[in-house]
Amino acid sequence: MLDNYSKTPEGVVYQINPNPIDYNLDYIDYYVDLNRKFGDEMSYLRLGYIIGALGRVPSSILDVGYGDGSFLRVSSKIVPECYGNDISKYPVPEGCNPVDSITEQKFDVITFFDSLEHFRDIEFIKDLNCNAICVSVPYCHYNNDKWFDTWKHRKPDEHLWHFNKESLSNFMNKMGFDLLTSTNIEDTIRKNAPNEENILTCIFEKRL
Repeated sequence: MLDNYSKTPEGVVYQINPNPIDYNLDYIDYYVDLNRKFGDEMSYLRLGYIIGALGRVPSSILDVGYGDGSFLRVSSKIVPECYGNDISKYPVPEGCNPVDSITEQKFDVITFFDSLEHFRDIEFIKDLNCNAICVSVPYCHYNNDKWFDTWKHRKPDEHLWHFNKESLSNFMNKMGFDLLTSTNIEDTIRKNAPNEENILTCIFEKRL
């Protein structure tokens, strides 16, 4: 593997000694501008996928790493209780509630859209109190070191963890969650290389 990278027993590729970046408002503003080209299309796609997979509208949603709050803004139109947690402290949309701790209360669904790969330690997943988790991450195929070295989503010190479907499922299973469904539906909006999935989205249910 490349220098400063290794792989967990579950198959998750990770950066060994990262120097995490500063997730300030300037960082969020960059992605706010980037996301404007999608409008609310991505948020409706994500919410529709969750509702379809669960067969119901969630009673509550916590969006971890909510960024500019676009997913919360859309969700609040139909989900009774919407909460957000983000390191940048960017304001949550009107009608939603910010939370400092993601483990102190129970939520029906917790979402990690483009956020799980940024955490220094991801084992906190086992402490989450929820019925289901939706995770969306860059799809790491790791065909070889050359591929990984030039992969657009590698982003050292920003993306610290890299998953494919098997490794993400293995990790979540270890944390007490079972895979319900998986897709690369976001590729309909976020263009990918020919014949290669770009974004992996999975929904996991808490094991009883």
